[in-house]
Amino acid sequence: MGRLVIGVDSSTQSTKAIAWDIDGNAIAEGRCDIPLNNPSLEKFEQNVEDWWNAFCVSCNELSKKININEVDAIAISNQRETLAKLDNQGAAVYPATVWMDKRAVEEVEELNEIMGDNRIHEITGRPKDPCPCLYRVFWLKKHERKIFDQVNCFADVQAFLVHRLSGEFNTGWISSDPHGMFDVVNKCWSKEILGHLEIDESKLPKSFKPGSLIGKVSMNAAKETGLKEGLQIFAAGGDGQLAGLGTNCTKSDRAYINLGSAVVSGVWSNDYKISRNWRTEIAAHGEGYIFENVLLSGALLVNWYVDQFIQGDRKDKNFFKNLETQVNKIPIGSDGLILQPYTGGVMDPYWDSYARGVIAGLSISHTPYHIYRSILEGLTLDAVFRTQNIEKETGINVKEYLAIGGGANSPTWVQMLADASGKNVLIADTVEASSLGAAMIAAYGAGWYGSIKESAEKMSGKTKLIKPNLNNKSKYEDLINIYKNVYDSNKSINKSLVEFTEKYKHE
Repeated sequence: MGRLVIGVDSSTQSTKAIAWDIDGNAIAEGRCDIPLNNPSLEKFEQNVEDWWNAFCVSCNELSKKININEVDAIAISNQRETLAKLDNQGAAVYPATVWMDKRAVEEVEELNEIMGDNRIHEITGRPKDPCPCLYRVFWLKKHERKIFDQVNCFADVQAFLVHRLSGEFNTGWISSDPHGMFDVVNKCWSKEILGHLEIDESKLPKSFKPGSLIGKVSMNAAKETGLKEGLQIFAAGGDGQLAGLGTNCTKSDRAYINLGSAVVSGVWSNDYKISRNWRTEIAAHGEGYIFENVLLSGALLVNWYVDQFIQGDRKDKNFFKNLETQVNKIPIGSDGLILQPYTGGVMDPYWDSYARGVIAGLSISHTPYHIYRSILEGLTLDAVFRTQNIEKETGINVKEYLAIGGGANSPTWVQMLADASGKNVLIADTVEASSLGAAMIAAYGAGWYGSIKESAEKMSGKTKLIKPNLNNKSKYEDLINIYKNVYDSNKSINKSLVEFTEKYKHE
């Protein structure tokens, strides 16, 4: 079988432990689901023990399928903006708050007013938004002060797992970055932000450059996980940046786009630049930055719609094929129907937690297939105009998208993306780009390659090319111009509806 590395992807819903060879082929895997708790409308939480259990189950399953002694290294990809509050033994003193948690909306405004409206953005690359962890830390200090004082370590998922594996509270830059407490230019915790939060740096993990050795698997952890004792752990980090690495998007002419539960795309830049049109993150290989766009709706909206309004079982292998056959009979623009997919707020470029979905142009001549097409078009138009914002503001020329995620299996959706953008779309041959990105870092750490970029070049797989139909480009350009007006036209209405719902929700 040859030498192997393991890339573990500890995401929001599951953990996947995958063994990869030197050419980037997935050899075997283990998986385990992770429960997600939603105790109230705005709160999303997880039990850190579920993270560890899923890690152990997936690694044990994997270890039964390979010779564990052939594994040279391991690295971890983690869900971002999710934060554990731990005591000095690594046990939780409060549930982990997940990236989609919205309890700290008021604290976003309050903390930015205290520090200066743009200061946090300047330091961390992250515009005002409830997603970064620092606002939930500020919320905890205000509303649960006794618990806040008990916390010994505010840990990201990678730091928690590395501590369980090795006894060390260590992590990587690209796990620290999403906290919103990390100085992404100087690559260190921001003393200025920590001062306002009243947190000593000793209560945060030590953060290392990607590819650094950050621990070795202990004897006890080896027994629990099935990994070999002494296995080297190398610093990896956030799943979004690692997906970009796993698709070899380390140059500015290629953007990765994850057509998953959310639609997340990113463009690499050598220079640090901030804007409301994106959030700026440290690139997974530790060189340069990623300008990232995040649309919170994606396949999540698609699956919700078909479950509610389309007959059939979407788990049937022919379900989406038959659905798209009907959708492809409908012209661009869905016969005058347009949909804004902001079903739970919007990040870039508006940063509006009150934004909601909008259907405009609905008539009784429309069918469920028209609405389905309008969903795909809305997701596509939004992704394209966000990339265009980056291109206009930076001068970067993105020549192609590299698509990953479940939506990349939709010929209709991918062709829409190519036609609306006028760019080639490459479809990656793996849906596990984040795990592969972690494995690339592990391969570098193990000495297989001389740099992480070389790992990405050698281990990234084949792609399928989808070319744009340029005859459709002008139609989509007109549609994008219409689409851009939908948000401003409905902004105040959506805010009033959210406030109305909040006002009367307990009656």
